[in-house]
Amino acid sequence: MPDIDLQNKPLIEAFVEVRWQLAQDDTERLVDPLYKFLLGRLYDRLLEQFPEHEKLPTATVPDEMVPHVVQHRFRPGPNEWPVVQVGPGIFSVNQTQAYTWSEFTNLAQWAVGKLHEAYPKPDELRIQRLLLRYIDAISLEPKKENIFEFLRNKLKIEIAFPDGLFQGTEIDRNPANFNLQTSFECANPKGRVVVHFSTAQLGQGEEKSPALSWQTTVMSAGNDVPPMPGEFEGWLESAHEITHNWFFKLIEGELLEEFRGE
Repeated sequence: MPDIDLQNKPLIEAFVEVRWQLAQDDTERLVDPLYKFLLGRLYDRLLEQFPEHEKLPTATVPDEMVPHVVQHRFRPGPNEWPVVQVGPGIFSVNQTQAYTWSEFTNLAQWAVGKLHEAYPKPDELRIQRLLLRYIDAISLEPKKENIFEFLRNKLKIEIAFPDGLFQGTEIDRNPANFNLQTSFECANPKGRVVVHFSTAQLGQGEEKSPALSWQTTVMSAGNDVPPMPGEFEGWLESAHEITHNWFFKLIEGELLEEFRGE
């Protein structure tokens, strides 16, 4: 399916995440002995496009206490997106509303290339997981609109509880909270497709409003990870084809027209 320009796209965030294998220290804690060296070398390589360095609160915690947790963020300018993030054993490229696939894939490939360039001993950088995730959300008031009906009518997903559970009771048929996750084996790229729906909040502070969030993820781990970085581009294209098709097939109809702004 070709790209479609959505004026009102529901995207909250899109990101690629790379995780690599960590070693165990004498106390069996997971550590990357080359992480401190990686930080400086990576910053040198990101500096031209991402000169703004942001030290996250997790950076004050000893590295061995936060394996696979982001500690540093690099931005084009103050509070600007996209961002590149890194922590012990983890690296990500994140974009929000300004996302376009052509720009995002080029940036992700460039950034992952810089990660491999910057790692002090590239032969010891053993990638153990690749992930492409899209987080979308749309306003939905559970007290006014039944989530199951919304899923059926707008996203073509059938979930139903027996009527007998509610008949003759004082139990509201509309769920106050909702959380559903399911995964499917995938051959190309090898791994899994994970879909997660949940109630959420849009906005911040007093501007918050109830919403339905859904995440679409393609993930390859362990032996399913292709040789890196040489086959990353092919993996990313295959993963995007899945997320792209699933998103547009789910929203086809009323939601698509709403997101198009027509």
